[in-house]
Amino acid sequence: MSVQSAPVVVGYDGSPSSHIAVRWATAEAVRQLAPLRIVEAFELVVVSRPSPGGAAPLEALRANRQKGLDALAERIRLEHPGLPVETCLEGGMAARTLVEQAEQARLVVLGSRGLGGWSGLMVGAVAAQVSTHAQCPVIVVPTERPPHTDEGRTVVVGVDGSKASVKAIDFAFDQAEWMHAQVVAVHAWTSPFVTYTDDVSILQFDEEKVKEQARLLVAESLAGAAADHPDVRWTTDLVSGSAAEALIRRADSADLVVVGSRGHGGFTGLLLGSIGQSVLHHAHSPVAIVR
Repeated sequence: MSVQSAPVVVGYDGSPSSHIAVRWATAEAVRQLAPLRIVEAFELVVVSRPSPGGAAPLEALRANRQKGLDALAERIRLEHPGLPVETCLEGGMAARTLVEQAEQARLVVLGSRGLGGWSGLMVGAVAAQVSTHAQCPVIVVPTERPPHTDEGRTVVVGVDGSKASVKAIDFAFDQAEWMHAQVVAVHAWTSPFVTYTDDVSILQFDEEKVKEQARLLVAESLAGAAADHPDVRWTTDLVSGSAAEALIRRADSADLVVVGSRGHGGFTGLLLGSIGQSVLHHAHSPVAIVR
């Protein structure tokens, strides 16, 4: 098969959460005809005494971990003939290693919780740093997946009309087509509502007018992606109130929640501010951060 050069990168440490991330990343690599790169990082420890076998403890640790990575890569190759699978074992901080790997990646996939350097990923510094600084989309996958709703698979995306949210919408429709899911576009506002014209903000107080402008904004925002993915069904969820609460509520029954790295209006500071952090901390579905 013809394979694209930029890999799908997945963080791995042997934990159940990282195995789930590997399965997600493998499916993405197969779908996108891209190499899969399994990355494991551990903090270096200075040692001066050799082990009984003669090798330094650090060298033995590295050898054992590399052996585990090679075995995992071989299993994936057997399950997916023709898929290039690479391994990368790095000594150092997990977040820094992944951010560096993301410079050449098309996607980074992480488990929500792990061992060692990946511990507490969903609520800790690693997830925040990688999601903030990675130059490609990042998907954080929880250990427990939510049950599907009666409506089937669902991809939820935050929409506010910003350039970042347009990228998120494109990503959401692409994922939805692959997952055979519908897209739910969530748009939230607080009163007074802020609209933008040529980057100039305008306050709106009329509730009915606000709702109509919200419907128009979402429809215009989704038009391009909907045209590119005609088989993907989509609907809207217009909410007066907290953007974070709206996304988290929808995440309870979603297969994926997609948010842009930055926005305006109801999603201002979506990645670096309280809304993005709330979604990462509290959503029970996989979360994609799209830069």
